[in-house]
Amino acid sequence: MIKGTVNLVTGGASGLGKATVERLVQQGAKVVLCDLPASKGNEVAESLGEDKVIFAPVNVTSEDDVKGALSLAKEKFGKLNHVVNCAGIGVAYKIYNFRKNSPHNLEDFTKVLMVNTVGTFNVIRLSVGLIGENEPDKNGERGVVINTASVAAFEGQMGQAAYSASKGAIVGMTLPIARDLASQGIRVVTVAPGLFRTPLFSALPEKVVAFLEKSVPFPSRLGDPAEFAQLVQSIIENPMLNGETIRLDGALRMQP
Repeated sequence: MIKGTVNLVTGGASGLGKATVERLVQQGAKVVLCDLPASKGNEVAESLGEDKVIFAPVNVTSEDDVKGALSLAKEKFGKLNHVVNCAGIGVAYKIYNFRKNSPHNLEDFTKVLMVNTVGTFNVIRLSVGLIGENEPDKNGERGVVINTASVAAFEGQMGQAAYSASKGAIVGMTLPIARDLASQGIRVVTVAPGLFRTPLFSALPEKVVAFLEKSVPFPSRLGDPAEFAQLVQSIIENPMLNGETIRLDGALRMQP
């Protein structure tokens, strides 16, 4: 049951995160929406109702920011049941540009890993303490952590060394963290989306979008963020899903 639960969603102001926030609210949940201070997080929260959603300005790599969001969850809603990590960034650079005699910028590589991998880990390590305060349900469960990886974790394309490394690390830490938290009745599951119609794709020319859609076996289109949110709901509601990475990609296998 999602109704009556309290959820923290990072990257909740747009794309997959926003769709997740909307879905959870529709199901009767409360949400702490976390995103960067310059995001539309406050606007999204106000549109969904301040009694249901509260915006917390958060840089996921900041311990203080995440702790502040958790304090807000407890102060405003009294508890925390679920965490959905959707915050993430990407860059597109080959490991070396031989035409310009220029290697991949180390700061860019580090930044992507810091936000995607370290940020996800930071939110998990801090939030499970609050989730662990819950009384277990009839299955012994206290809550669920859901992370966002990518099919690039498995079939990274050219120019995706940083992004693929960051998402592969999320896949790699899913099982050990699930094992760490099993004794407390906290499940950990990761979703690896394929090509989804997020703000990133909205900026592309329609010709490019049409080409990308044809690369998806079936259905041959970009995923709808609402379909990601639907899977989040299913993961929360299915107590046997744990320590797993689920591909959500229409049978897409990325080519070089």
